[in-house]
Amino acid sequence: MDIVDELRAFVATAQTGSFTAAAHQLGVSNRLTSKYVAALEQRLGARLLQRTTRKVGLTPAGEDLIARAPALLDDLDDLLGSVAEGSRGLTGIIRISAPVTFGEVYVTGMLARFARQNPDLTLDLRLNDRYVDLASEGIDLAFRIGRSDMLSLKTLRLGTFSSLLVASPDYIRAHGKPDSPEELTNHTCVVDTNRRVPHKWVFERNGTETVVQIRGRFQVNSARAAMDLAVGGMGIANIPQFALRDTIETGALLPLLEEFRGDSGPVSAVYLEGRALPRKIRALIDFAAEDIRSTAIL
Repeated sequence: MDIVDELRAFVATAQTGSFTAAAHQLGVSNRLTSKYVAALEQRLGARLLQRTTRKVGLTPAGEDLIARAPALLDDLDDLLGSVAEGSRGLTGIIRISAPVTFGEVYVTGMLARFARQNPDLTLDLRLNDRYVDLASEGIDLAFRIGRSDMLSLKTLRLGTFSSLLVASPDYIRAHGKPDSPEELTNHTCVVDTNRRVPHKWVFERNGTETVVQIRGRFQVNSARAAMDLAVGGMGIANIPQFALRDTIETGALLPLLEEFRGDSGPVSAVYLEGRALPRKIRALIDFAAEDIRSTAIL
């Protein structure tokens, strides 16, 4: 048996947690997938997976292998793909992670534009608001909103996002507009729990910073959900501007306290440190950086 096929079967099974799902991902039978993993275990002289009737888990040896095998397979795919790229352009698969709202509002459209220029590439986008482990989940490139302290990741800054305070016309008619950040304590706010400190909003004007403790009936872990609640008159929301375009233009939401600068932070592309960056990943990063500038999404 080919050790590469065995490794692919093991990685797919470890990442999906099931031989059935792994077989579907690889396009082979359950029996062959199980056979490949068993052959790899025999080759290494170590059990890699704990098999039960309900799911498949990793042994300590399996955890050691999954930490490095996805990157090894990606490097192999990139090597083989680069040999063929001279005549066919970029090939293979890119696995991408992004936050849910930023992914839905921007990344999906950007990838569609990138795909039109690279018809032989396959793009696997996974939206999740948690910080995924790139190595164990086989992610080639992640788009991140805000600061990341992960030393194992290489970070390339693509731009800066800023947040804007908004409310619906109905809410303002019923409750009035706050004239200062401090007046937010008298208002109902929609809390986005994805923020580092969800119940404290920070504002800055002329070098002076104001931190306000806010309260609200709704707590959500999605900027888009917070925006929808604000459109429905459920309170004042603090939303990244990239998610607000249509609602501001149509008047569904009105900006508040525009003289104060709200939360801001970096928008970055991150990948694993210590690896040569494959050409297709570099091409996607370069495309995203230019696309962000040209679309003025931030």
